[in-house]
Amino acid sequence: MTALLRQLSWLLMSWLLVGCMVLILSTAAHAAIPTSQIGAEPIKLESFPIEYAVAPRDAMSLNEVRALTFTPYESQLALGTEAKSVWVRFRLENTASVPRRLFIHFPEAYHNRAVGFYELRDGLLSNKVKIDLNNVTQHPSMIREQAVYDTTLAAGESATFYVHSWSYSHQWFALNVYDELHSRNALAGTMLDIALMVGTLLALIIFNFLLYFSSRSIENVYYALYLISGATWIALSYGLLGNMFGLFGDIALQFHLSLMAMAAFLIMFMIAIFDTKRSFPTEHKILSLLLAIIVADFVYGIFDIVGALSYASTIAAIMIVVTLSVGLSIWRKGHPLAIYFLLGHGFFFVFNALAVLYYKSILDFSYVTKHGVGIGIMLEALMLAFIVAYRIKMLEQVKASQEQLRIEAQTDSLTGLYNRRYFHGRANELLAKAKHQDVPLVVLAIDLDDFKQVNDAYGHYVGDQVLVKLAELLRSSCRSHDVVARFGGEEFVLLLYRTSLSSAEAIAETLRRQVRELKLAAEQDDLTVTVSIGVSEVDLNVSSIELALHDADTALYQAKGNGRDRVCVYGDAQDVSLARESN
Repeated sequence: MTALLRQLSWLLMSWLLVGCMVLILSTAAHAAIPTSQIGAEPIKLESFPIEYAVAPRDAMSLNEVRALTFTPYESQLALGTEAKSVWVRFRLENTASVPRRLFIHFPEAYHNRAVGFYELRDGLLSNKVKIDLNNVTQHPSMIREQAVYDTTLAAGESATFYVHSWSYSHQWFALNVYDELHSRNALAGTMLDIALMVGTLLALIIFNFLLYFSSRSIENVYYALYLISGATWIALSYGLLGNMFGLFGDIALQFHLSLMAMAAFLIMFMIAIFDTKRSFPTEHKILSLLLAIIVADFVYGIFDIVGALSYASTIAAIMIVVTLSVGLSIWRKGHPLAIYFLLGHGFFFVFNALAVLYYKSILDFSYVTKHGVGIGIMLEALMLAFIVAYRIKMLEQVKASQEQLRIEAQTDSLTGLYNRRYFHGRANELLAKAKHQDVPLVVLAIDLDDFKQVNDAYGHYVGDQVLVKLAELLRSSCRSHDVVARFGGEEFVLLLYRTSLSSAEAIAETLRRQVRELKLAAEQDDLTVTVSIGVSEVDLNVSSIELALHDADTALYQAKGNGRDRVCVYGDAQDVSLARESN
């Protein structure tokens, strides 16, 4: 009997010892969970202690999760591409004397496959909310792009929270705890910077399509498509598509193809803007090979987006290095736009590098690291816009230079009037138009009388002034559709469109009188010049401009043979041969 009592006593003591150990371990484990205290002041916890654990598989029970090894961290974390399924836990304790309503925000829920909230009171599960991003319609805890868990802690009460983040590709997110006022403010003001980025890119997109319609330059199309891809990726990656259009889950995942499209259009822009096929054949081959790799990954992504994205980071790194190297090579070969491309692409490289290091959990959470890709896209887009504008300026300068050469090729350098070559081309156009409309066309051949004597008596400088003054008079006497040209020396020709022969004769008489009244040079008050003018109507049925010029020239000889300073119309009864002999 005594032995039996002794065994029962040892058994009871063992149970008590085991119970005490379990209680101690439970208390120790409970105390080890990071705890944040909520007082009577406004609640705005945006950086507070948590613990995280990377789950070995996506689907786990809460008891299995509680057995995982958790690592202390802050509520803003980035764990890279290997951590697809992550559990976070923390405790909140209400130290106020009144109940406090809390809102736990998961702002980056939009890029996840699923999000879960689990609340434990006294070690027991009291509530859970699971959000499947593929079936999120009307889910009360999914407010635009954010997942929000609502709970209330009584005075002096505490609760432990487990949050499950199941991501497609890489794991980065923040957890925030707010009161009702700060929760509303957080929901209202999260997309302003992203909307500004996307709005700026949309304005550039519209502007470049308008440029294409006016200039037909293919680089404007490539740049606009690059902007569309960049704007889509920014709107997707930072939640604007979820905020505005409710795109989540597998559907939103497909939009990640825009990242590869953006790289492809950037390379096509480089090929067009630098004209690599003609000017830089080696660089063109390198860019073409890189473009083929990106397009292949894009096509692969249509069928397996997760698999394609697994290569995307490596391809993006190769793309950045290769395009920078090609840009540097083109710059060293003297292309004026290459330095601006290197500057813009350098911004893209730096900020993308910061983002990649953040995604791989090498750099800590910050606004710049979180938004690095978006900032890099924006800076590069603005620099490419400068390149487009600068190239337009260069093309306008080339066009202006070509226009100047064209003008110089068809005008007389002294008087600024059209030359013989331009006159014949334009006159034949007007002749065809006059035949089509059946309107009269008249040619005036004008020649200064005794111009050699002016040069001999007053010098060639004064002679040039006489020619310039006469040219100004003829130009001011013409209508916009008439043509006046200097054929050489002191000979000028005037083509009058839609003008009858009698009207042309009256115009010629007016010109003759005006020439006599010209004030030619202040220092040569005694200098007076006259002109002889031959007038010939173009026969629209059988004549040509050359024949009309010959007839006008014949009438001009008649005027000179009859004493100069007069107008003669071809066909009047004069002895032409005598006029030519006397001249």
